[in-house]
Amino acid sequence: MKFTTKSKKLNKAWLHDHINDPYVKLAQREGYRARAAYKLKEIDEELKLIRPGQVVVDLGAAPGAWSQYLRRCFAPKEAGVGGAAVGALNGTIISLDLLPFEPIEGVHFIQGDFQEEAVLTQLEQALAGRPVDVVVSDMAPNLSGIEGVDAARIAGLIELAIDFSVQHLKPDGALVAKVFHGSGYSQLVELFKATFKKVKAIKPKASRDRSSETFLVGIGLKSPVKSR
Repeated sequence: MKFTTKSKKLNKAWLHDHINDPYVKLAQREGYRARAAYKLKEIDEELKLIRPGQVVVDLGAAPGAWSQYLRRCFAPKEAGVGGAAVGALNGTIISLDLLPFEPIEGVHFIQGDFQEEAVLTQLEQALAGRPVDVVVSDMAPNLSGIEGVDAARIAGLIELAIDFSVQHLKPDGALVAKVFHGSGYSQLVELFKATFKKVKAIKPKASRDRSSETFLVGIGLKSPVKSR
């Protein structure tokens, strides 16, 4: 009974914080599906990763806030906040998630598990042999609360994202991936450093202070592999 009461208090506190969160309010005003858009926006503004004309793959895309941000980067300036109509984007966005995804004009969405070969094949078919400029990954596994198990699940997704990047990124391309501080974090940093020439860890202001999430950015492949 005490646990139930505590849970209700935690849920009430979270709801209060969420409603009063300045990034939640900003997302509502600017038409983003989630406050997460500002995490990618801040990373991009610092490192200047996203430019018109690029091919970008968005992994773990639902509900679509990152894809919305990417779309606005590729939309003609005169299109305004809402972006451009289908076919008017100066760039390609391919988004993937296990969860359903409300369509975004001009964004190619694939629903499926990134860990399955058949889904990766669909992604490769959508690329049609084009090399990728940037891979962004907001993927996160369902957490069990068991540190060792969760660390292994997180590492597994990051390793898949890195492997995909090695196979498909341009030599000077970039990977932005969400990771979590805790067991296995230092190993993931070392994996990034072994793969990319430049590695930077960024904790965006839009990421809540109490969250253990941070983002690793790798730029420039150390051993470029020709895209398939």
